[in-house]
Parts: sequence; C-alpha cells; structure tokens
Amino acid sequence: MSEVKPVVVIIDDDPDIRVALQGLLETVDTQTVLFANAAEFLASKPPKGPSCLVVDVRLPGLSGLEFQQELARRNIPLSVIFITGHGDIPMSVRAMKAGAFEFLTKPLRDQDLLEAIQAALRRDRARLEEERKVADLRARYELLTAREREVMALLVSGRVSKQIAAEIRISDVTVRLHRGQVMQKMHANSLADLIRIADQIKT
Repeated sequence: MSEVKPVVVIIDDDPDIRVALQGLLETVDTQTVLFANAAEFLASKPPKGPSCLVVDVRLPGLSGLEFQQELARRNIPLSVIFITGHGDIPMSVRAMKAGAFEFLTKPLRDQDLLEAIQAALRRDRARLEEERKVADLRARYELLTAREREVMALLVSGRVSKQIAAEIRISDVTVRLHRGQVMQKMHANSLADLIRIADQIKT
C-alpha cells in the first residue's frame, strides 16, 4: 500500500500569504490545507498521513503560541513551524521551549521554509512509523492468553522460570511452554527483545 501523500497545514489570517505559500509548496508537489485561524483547524479532522503545521504567530482569536499549547493539551503531536513578521528573541525562545520545530521571520526565504517543512515531514513520517509498530505489538499482545500475559510480566520483571513456577503455582515445564508461546507470539528473539517490547507497549 502506497504512503498517504504528505500534507502541510498553513494557518495564517492573511489570504495573500496563504495563497503564496500554497503556490510555493505546489512547486515541490506538496499538498496543502489552508486555514485563516487556529479554531478552524481545531474544528477539522487532523491529516492522516505525514504532516506539519506552518503557523503565523499573530492570529485572530487563539494566538499561535496559545494554539501550540492547545495542540499539546489535545495530544496532537504535529510539528509546528512558526512564521512571523513581528518575532523577537523572547517569543522565539518561548516557542522553541514549548516544542516548536522552527521559528522563521518574514520575509521568508523560500529555501529556508522548504527545508524546514521537509525536515518536519521526515520527523512526522518517523513518528507515524513508530506508532504503527507499537500498534502492531499491541495487537500481538492481545493474542496472548491471560496466563501468557502473567508469565510475560514476570519474565520482564526479571524472574527466572523456577521463580515464576513457584509464584503462580505451576510446574517449571509449563512455565517454559508458556514462555515459548510468549516469545513466538510477540516475535521476540531474546529476553532483551521481550523487555524492549513490554516497554514500548507499557505493559
């Protein structure tokens, strides 16, 4: 299945800026979605594929920095590239400390913006791939029986088979059988693999 085409979300109350940025991104075959303010974006469905946000700091209603806080509150982990004609050092520091991907001042250099967008999209691709892998691991975990999950939890906590057998009152041989099933179903090649998987799915 081919990857969903990347989307760059542009949020700026100046229609000329929105159209200009859209035109620039069309030259590199990048799809855009345009909004005049943060509330419009928050009322919409987030893009499904790799994406990032290009946001004017000074917006009507929710400001760019307030919008950034709202994204964090809603657990929307998209990279934010701020653009502004009124930026100052304290504002940029505040934005970057809050997790902004980049902070660019107008007039924008096309190459600077395109490079920032490509870097942000690469980061979002990596995030989506990691989410896909974790979802796959969780799906495998759901296939474990209740006893296998119990054995897995004890294994990753550092117990050896004899300790597990004594703790849950089954034979050592049965523990080894359950361990084998856990390793097979979770696609783990070693105990270290299993511990890493358990950490990823937060069991």
